[in-house]
Amino acid sequence: MRDFFIEAQLLKEYSRGLRRDFHRHPEVGFQEVRTAGIVCQELNELCLEVTTGVAKTGVVGLLETPRPGPVVLVRFDMDALPIIEETGAEYTSQNPGVMHACGHDGHTAIGLSVARLLSKRIDELSGAVKFVFQPAEEGLGGAEGMIAEGVLVNPRPDITLALHLWNEKPVGWFGVTPGPLMAASEVFQIRLEGKGGHGALPHLAVDPILAASQIVSALQSISARNISPLKSAVVSVTSINAGETFNVIPQTLEMKGTIRTFEKDIRQVVIERFREIVQGVGETMGCQVEIDLQLLTPAVVNDPVITQRVYEEGKRIFPDAFFDTSIRTMVSEDMAYMMEDIPGCYFLVGSANPAKGLDAPHHHPRFDIDEEALPNGVALLAGVIASYLK
Repeated sequence: MRDFFIEAQLLKEYSRGLRRDFHRHPEVGFQEVRTAGIVCQELNELCLEVTTGVAKTGVVGLLETPRPGPVVLVRFDMDALPIIEETGAEYTSQNPGVMHACGHDGHTAIGLSVARLLSKRIDELSGAVKFVFQPAEEGLGGAEGMIAEGVLVNPRPDITLALHLWNEKPVGWFGVTPGPLMAASEVFQIRLEGKGGHGALPHLAVDPILAASQIVSALQSISARNISPLKSAVVSVTSINAGETFNVIPQTLEMKGTIRTFEKDIRQVVIERFREIVQGVGETMGCQVEIDLQLLTPAVVNDPVITQRVYEEGKRIFPDAFFDTSIRTMVSEDMAYMMEDIPGCYFLVGSANPAKGLDAPHHHPRFDIDEEALPNGVALLAGVIASYLK
């Protein structure tokens, strides 16, 4: 199994070249035209069966072996973020206001490298690999769009796999957790309608700012008093907009934010209490209340049997590496939609290197990875896929 790491190392220049090219030319969700074109070209050169335009810019490459066997779907996200890059890297973004600040450039490079590695071993394998290059992971519905357009059929996968380069941990670390790994994510908007008035005559007005301040404070009681200390839940108000000048009490106020949970029963409790608090406090303070609460993604829940396979293959390929089997994070990931239907494992690959200054967090203007992480991701993913297609 160590051969997979050796082969991934031999492909390192290929992986790095792709990753830097994608990094120079980032594209936000559903606009990944250039990226998708390169993916399509690379997969066609490997003689895969390629489908383009799935959910606008998604690409699917099917690697079929000569023998029947399981179908493994492996997904890679391609989109960048609307962030101004501040890394100063030689491969810095050439698209003003857009950058790969989450590692998706590396994911796409890893996917193409795995396709190249496994295509050379096609005579050793039985079954098929469905390489899914997904647009718009960053909250825009890319996974849902690809599912709606048939990515989980013809052929239907038996197993799903995905990875994420993880700048919270150093190169050589792997996160392989059975059960919940990433949180379900709700997004909410709240509109409070009060009664505008003069700032010097508040008794003649109904102040939505005062109501909002009470709501924000009360929402923190949900995780503190309604959820067991042994469980996790987050309610964050991240935006409040009201008023334009110093001496006018505004008529309306809008708040936005997010709710994050792992377990479905905890999610239900949080949502119920959220609605009760916002409605109750807002109306008690004299405001009319409107709530718009939408599910962004369900939780990423790893199948324990498949996750154990990833762990075992990882230990074979990287016997000296550290494998964390208990890490969880409150960030969300729309791969969860595919994994709700097809069991799978989503794992993390350490990509930080503080000694090189490559440890900025995800979604930060100075985010960048240590590219030594690329062959680690290629080797582990290829090894796991091959273990199912022996």
